[in-house]
Amino acid sequence: MSQQTDNVASEPPRGHVRIVYLGPVAPHWDVQSDFGDRNLIEEFRMRALARLVLLPPHDPQFRRNRERVARDAERENVLLEWDLGIPEETEGAE
Repeated sequence: MSQQTDNVASEPPRGHVRIVYLGPVAPHWDVQSDFGDRNLIEEFRMRALARLVLLPPHDPQFRRNRERVARDAERENVLLEWDLGIPEETEGAE
């Protein structure tokens, strides 16, 4: 690991974000936050929604954009939680 990654991992998270799938009718996504700097969370929210705005979870592009959102959260040291409305373990098994 790089020293920058070690420093980020040892710092407490700067915020928390939960991304919730609202259903098949647009808007598909809602971004909620439990704690963190309001400006940081709002900027993260705008970037995440820009990647997800027209993508339902079953769209192939969603998986790639979900990873990009996760990397963004990691860079910003934000705890990220997904609520897709379905158990993730059974999603790939069916």
